[in-house]
Amino acid sequence: MRKFVFAALGGTVAGAVIATQLAGPLIAQEQTRNASVYQQLDLFGDIFERIRAQYVEEVAPEALIEAAINGMLTSLDPHSSYLAPKAFGDMQVQTRGEFGGLGIEVTQEDGFIKVVSPIDDTPADAAGIEAGDFITHVDNESVLGLSLDQAVEKMRGPIGSEIVITVVREGVADPFDVSIIRDKIKLTAVRARLEGSTAVLRVTTFNDQTYPNLEAGLKKVIEDAGGMDKVNGIVLDLRNNPGGLLTQAIKVSDAFLDTGEIVSTRGRSAGDGERFNATKGDLINGKPIVLLINGGSASASEIVAGALQDHRRAIVVGTRSFGKGSVQSVIPLRGDGAMRLTTSRYFTPSGRSIQALGVAPDIIVEQPPRTPADETAAETPKRPARSEAQLRGSLTNDSMSEDEKRLLEEEAARAEASAKLRIDDYQLAYAIDILRGLSAIEK
Repeated sequence: MRKFVFAALGGTVAGAVIATQLAGPLIAQEQTRNASVYQQLDLFGDIFERIRAQYVEEVAPEALIEAAINGMLTSLDPHSSYLAPKAFGDMQVQTRGEFGGLGIEVTQEDGFIKVVSPIDDTPADAAGIEAGDFITHVDNESVLGLSLDQAVEKMRGPIGSEIVITVVREGVADPFDVSIIRDKIKLTAVRARLEGSTAVLRVTTFNDQTYPNLEAGLKKVIEDAGGMDKVNGIVLDLRNNPGGLLTQAIKVSDAFLDTGEIVSTRGRSAGDGERFNATKGDLINGKPIVLLINGGSASASEIVAGALQDHRRAIVVGTRSFGKGSVQSVIPLRGDGAMRLTTSRYFTPSGRSIQALGVAPDIIVEQPPRTPADETAAETPKRPARSEAQLRGSLTNDSMSEDEKRLLEEEAARAEASAKLRIDDYQLAYAIDILRGLSAIEK
């Protein structure tokens, strides 16, 4: 026992000697690093004073400091920024679901403004703005060199006023101008409707109203259908949904999951991580789900898509999502402003990071490009199909009852509606066909 104690003591003494030998250089390195930081801060002060004293025009000190803070934050990543008091107020209004503007979610790429997605039923959507478009000019003034917030501020203006934006679009040879009339943007977070026996839930954003709207809309369409047993499944449409509140993405995912992890976040240190798990209860009692995404589906949309895909709760259809896998914390600051700072990454239940990769659909379905009305009208009309019933003197079918004939006519009407939907929205029609096929297999 005595030998063990001495051996341990000797190890402690040796460790103390090694620690003392290492501590000196480490302390010196830290002191050098601190001295370098203070020198840089002194340099900042010198430049600040030189600008105030010698710049060709007088500049407000507050504007210089605000620009310096914003420059520091925007140098980190495209989603970190300083929110001046007005911008912070606008953001708080937006999360409540009503604000003024064009109706587009944007980010910055290669110095230009890139459209993440247009918002349904807004001036930008009506004008034909698409996810992936680049905005290079606003009212003939280049946005190159502006911060994202500065460019967004140029696009804001009084309701009813006109703005002309110059757009560069992949597949279109030349830039083109789009005229948009600014309007009040009132977001309806979820629109619910029936397509045949399928409940379609179109989720446009994740704000305070998303989960309550989804729950109420789903309840109504189930009642309209005549009960849950009359519904073959739901299409959860997250196309061109730019995201929003993490809490709402978790609630929407939880609405269709009984158990398991929904999403986890991991910050800079191990203690910064969080895990969010589903609670008991599925709003549609296990009915099948087809989830639609595209390149305009970002952030909170990708959390929902990743969670339902990893749990094999939904078939994900469409094209690869945007790939925003980071979480921003909005931190209020003195003076009524705030700092939007990227503080963590999020991961799907299987441990996938979506950052810069996006969610890959289980079934890739491209949406055909929009066809201008004049081109559609110019198409050669199709020859009507001929059938036995059209032949002169053909035998009639007297083996069917009136009820059977009525069911056959209803089925024909549904088929015609499906054909029309494939022209209007091919991806949605594809999703509904999947659910119809699954329902037929079950029967």
